[in-house]
Amino acid sequence: QVQLVESGGGLVQAGGSLRLSCAASGRTFSGYVMGWFRKAPGKEREFVASISWNGGTTYYVDSVKGRFTISRDNAKNTVYLQMNSLKPEDTAVYYCNRQYNMGGRASGSWGQGTQVTVSS
Repeated sequence: QVQLVESGGGLVQAGGSLRLSCAASGRTFSGYVMGWFRKAPGKEREFVASISWNGGTTYYVDSVKGRFTISRDNAKNTVYLQMNSLKPEDTAVYYCNRQYNMGGRASGSWGQGTQVTVSS
């Protein structure tokens, strides 16, 4: 079982940047596709970005392409999401999770997430 702890969220003005981290403990995650998801108030949780097990391939939802960058450090059991040029519509609770495949649905248990709020 892998436990996931997200951090790095906060309040930022539109156009600003944040870097989210997701630390995994327990069973190693190095062999898994990892992804970031987000849930805005009143909306379903949605996929944001994926990264392959070795970091060689990434995949993004269209709304964040060119603004967000996913990366991972398997030695540290950590996956990151660098978010630039933030928009108010990026406001959500952000979660990381293992995925069955790139861009696919989550395959593990959810952590508590980290709140990102972008003011206009």
